[in-house]
Amino acid sequence: FRSGSRSSKTFKPKKNIPEGSHQYELLKHAEATLGSGNLRQAVMLPEGEDLNEWIAVNTVDFFNQINMLYGTITEFCTEGSCPVMSAGPRYEYHWADGTNIKKPIKCSAPKYIDYLMTWVQDQLDDETLFPSKIGVPFPKNFMSVAKTILKRLFRVYAHIYHQHFDSVMRLQEEAHLNTSFKHFIFFVQ
Repeated sequence: FRSGSRSSKTFKPKKNIPEGSHQYELLKHAEATLGSGNLRQAVMLPEGEDLNEWIAVNTVDFFNQINMLYGTITEFCTEGSCPVMSAGPRYEYHWADGTNIKKPIKCSAPKYIDYLMTWVQDQLDDETLFPSKIGVPFPKNFMSVAKTILKRLFRVYAHIYHQHFDSVMRLQEEAHLNTSFKHFIFFVQ
C-alpha cells in the first residue's frame, strides 16, 4: 500500500471462495473455459448449474479482477488527477449507497472507487445476499443486487479506460485489461 493522504482501503483484499465448496468448483470450471480462449463459452451457464450460483461466483471473480487492475494504477488516480469520478465529459458518477449516503454525492475518482469497493465487499460478505453454504437459498432480490454491483463495477473499467489507459499501456497491462473487460461485457450481456 502506498502512504500519503490516500485511503489504504481503496485496494481491497481478494475475496476468497472456500476450496472444496461448490462455488469453488464453479470458479475452476470458469477458469478452465477461460483458458480455452473462447470468452463466449466461458460465460455460459454450465449445464445443470444454478443461475444464481453462477452469477455469484462470477460477480466475486469480477470484483477481484477489477480490484487488482485498479490496484496497479492507484498511484496515477489521485484527488488531484481525478477530482471527479468520470469516464469522459459526458459520464460523471456520483456516489450513493442508499444506507450511509442516501443522496448522491460528487467525489473524486479514488474516493468514489473506495466507497464502491467497500460497498461491494460488504455485499459479497453478507451471507443473506451471497450465501456460501450449499442449500442456503439466494434472496429473491439477488438478481437485482448482482446487476447493481456489476453496473457499478463497469464504472471502474470505464474510468480506467478513459482516464488511465496511457498508464495501463506504460505498465504493459492492456492485454489483461482488455481480456478482463471483454469477459465482463460478454458475461453481463
